[in-house]
Amino acid sequence: MGDPAQTHEVAPAFGETLDDGTVVDELGAHVSVAGGVQHAPQRARDIHSLNVQVFTKQPSRWAEPELAPDRVEAFGRERTARELRVAGAHDSYLINLASPRGDLWERSLASFTAELERCAALELDFLVTHPGNATDGDTASGIERNAEGVTRALEAVQGPARVLLEITAGSGTSIGASLENLAAILGRIPEPQRGRVGICFDTCHAYSAGYDLVGDYEGVWAEFEDRLGLDRLGLFHLNDSQHPFDSRKDRHEHIGQGSLGDEPFRRIMTDARFTHVPKVLETPKGDDMVTLDRENLARLRGYRREG
Repeated sequence: MGDPAQTHEVAPAFGETLDDGTVVDELGAHVSVAGGVQHAPQRARDIHSLNVQVFTKQPSRWAEPELAPDRVEAFGRERTARELRVAGAHDSYLINLASPRGDLWERSLASFTAELERCAALELDFLVTHPGNATDGDTASGIERNAEGVTRALEAVQGPARVLLEITAGSGTSIGASLENLAAILGRIPEPQRGRVGICFDTCHAYSAGYDLVGDYEGVWAEFEDRLGLDRLGLFHLNDSQHPFDSRKDRHEHIGQGSLGDEPFRRIMTDARFTHVPKVLETPKGDDMVTLDRENLARLRGYRREG
């Protein structure tokens, strides 16, 4: 596949307008890998994006398929040809590294390690993971278990992918719905593995978890800086929410059409602190994912032009 640094060197400059009219920016979307992961780079370009997030396997199944060498090579070729700047993955929804059940924790560790191995094979830039559920109600122990799982997987697999702990909406017994939880997990991951871990900030999840991006935007980021440091912010998931503030419910909505509305996204898009942080849509796809993703990305770019 070649040196990943060389792949990035041929990428266009930030802000450049390409021949097809795409303005190179930090926006992207989660796209389908139907037919093989090698199709993801073109699907990113189809929605006018140079950044992409994918699943490397079916996210609701435990099966851990090995990536065929020809598909790995084809993905690398396509990534270079389509000039993608950032490419990453989201792990399986079944993984629960906070589980108190030994059998489920071990299975989750094996699955998470396999996710990292596929990321390494594809030379992806990040792997987003949910911190999991402490189903016994013991949050502190769930944090310890998650940190141990992430540490062991990172020790087992070398590669460029940065593990990004995603803030959750806080439903049920989930951990990771507070910046305090995320900081606690990070603090329990020893160096040098801690340097390979960052944060994915999902706007829908954060708002549902009680971080008021509408009424206290600067306060949210002041707390983030205080607890984690903005250098830990590796990715945004830009999603509006179908549920109100502090609902503890996770249901994504199209940008500007949910309870967050336009303003938080306008502020993120015009905030100089976040200009170069990759931002990926996970908004509803409907029956025409290309059109809907293009519309949501265009809306986000419009906020920047207005600003």
